[in-house]
Amino acid sequence: MSELTITLLRLGYLALLWVLVLTSIAVLRRDLYGTRITDRRRRKVPQPAGVTPAPASPAPPRQTKPSGPSRLVVTDGPLRGTIIPLGSSAVLLGRAPSCTLVLDDDYSSSRHARIYPQGGQWFVEDLGSTNGTFVADQRVEAPTPLPTGTPVRVGQSVLELQR
Repeated sequence: MSELTITLLRLGYLALLWVLVLTSIAVLRRDLYGTRITDRRRRKVPQPAGVTPAPASPAPPRQTKPSGPSRLVVTDGPLRGTIIPLGSSAVLLGRAPSCTLVLDDDYSSSRHARIYPQGGQWFVEDLGSTNGTFVADQRVEAPTPLPTGTPVRVGQSVLELQR
């Protein structure tokens, strides 16, 4: 082999080594800092040039007492103390980053369960998880009404609706 070929092979191996080192550093950095949380509620919509936004309408009057639960609280497990405010949309539970409550738990599925409002009442539904979802020690087979204060076990975490 010529000296030029050997030099090019050495440079190729050196470049490959640097790619391996930088990839390892990126993986370690991701493991140390975890998943990046993005706030989807405060996404700004760009306005076209020359268009002024319409003035905000007055806020509707607030109710003095909420009729149902206002938050979902993790009462036991790795995320104990986590509070998710409830609105009119469903809360998705699981390991996937797209879930509302991301559970870092080997016993939960990527899309494990869903808690959603319907007809003024909250329901819990298992989404075909391997280990199941339990409401007060009863396995959920179909969408089940979820009263305030009733424990829901998803993997190692226990959650409940609170006022």
